[in-house]
Amino acid sequence: MSNILSILKKAWRETDNTLLLLCMAASMIGFVLVRSATEYSRADDALMSRDLRAMIIAVVAGLAVALFISFIDYDNIVRLWPIIAGAGIALMLLTLLIGVGPSERSDVRSWIQLPGGFYFQSSELLKIMFIITFGAHLDLVKDHIRELKTVLLLVLHGAIPTLLVVITGDMGSALIFMVIFAVMIFMGGIAPKHIAIAVLAVAAALPFAWRFVLGEIQKERIIALLYPEDYPDIIYQQDLGLTAIGSGGWTGAGLMQGRYTQLGRVPERQNDFIFTVIGEELGFIGCVFTLLILALIIIKIIHTGKNARDNSTTLMCYGLAAMLTSHIVVNVGMCLMLLPVVGITLPFYSAGGSANLCLYVGVGLALSIYRYNREGTAVNFKMAKIRTPFME
Repeated sequence: MSNILSILKKAWRETDNTLLLLCMAASMIGFVLVRSATEYSRADDALMSRDLRAMIIAVVAGLAVALFISFIDYDNIVRLWPIIAGAGIALMLLTLLIGVGPSERSDVRSWIQLPGGFYFQSSELLKIMFIITFGAHLDLVKDHIRELKTVLLLVLHGAIPTLLVVITGDMGSALIFMVIFAVMIFMGGIAPKHIAIAVLAVAAALPFAWRFVLGEIQKERIIALLYPEDYPDIIYQQDLGLTAIGSGGWTGAGLMQGRYTQLGRVPERQNDFIFTVIGEELGFIGCVFTLLILALIIIKIIHTGKNARDNSTTLMCYGLAAMLTSHIVVNVGMCLMLLPVVGITLPFYSAGGSANLCLYVGVGLALSIYRYNREGTAVNFKMAKIRTPFME
């Protein structure tokens, strides 16, 4: 028994327990927020809503997966990057074949239906897969990162998953992929002239994307931000969400007390618009506190990356940080009517089984990088009576 306890203590000491506790704290707050957001629609005989139940299952499973991954040497994960890349492409092709979407969006095929009425959003797992494979790719070509051929191959690497996600109709995730790609390739040491060329290329592609890539509803959501009075049916969700946030004041109305939240007036308040629940029921102070936890999680992941001995894993941590940061900026921007609605969740706080599960897969990767980059305790060979060629 004592041996088991000592092993567990050693495992806990070698784990980035600060990061793990921050993530768990954020998820616990998320449970409370989703409970409040779905109380209005909960059946009288049900202990909790379906959304909350799915979220709890996903977080518990995600924690188990994260801890399992944390004990796998990240070097073994990196070596599998070609297999991971192939699996990611296969996953998206499967999604294109059997994927489903909302009833009102026949062009969307972003979810795979699972037994028990659950749905899995493939792009969430693909984000983690891309971070692993792209970090490994950047490390392999780090000595040639300023050559045009190398840059073009890296662009191709980033374009394949992004385009596959676009084809499924998940434009929000496509935006996240582009941010992850940009941050990782910039931190990988790309030449300034190539950055300038990329900016010009993106600017030149915007008219094409507007004409051939964006759907009518997506165009209307962008225009509605500029002319809200002309698109009342498009902007109403954000308008109500912003009103709910403003009504919370400094300290909020209190959990389960928000008028807009409890009457179900803000659509998708448990998912994409969970920030409106925070603003209305916890107020400005609650918003700052919840965002502070997310900021600390991001800082911890960046710190792990900076201390990593391998270039590939440093870049992977930066990719994870970019993914979390872009999710937060886009989600909060949607709720504050600064950005169009693109279906991006707030990490750890929003409901959503696949989003929470895959988020913890990324946390597990960061924990593995932390564990296997710790400096071991120096061994006193003389006291241990071990002879080495270096002993006098």
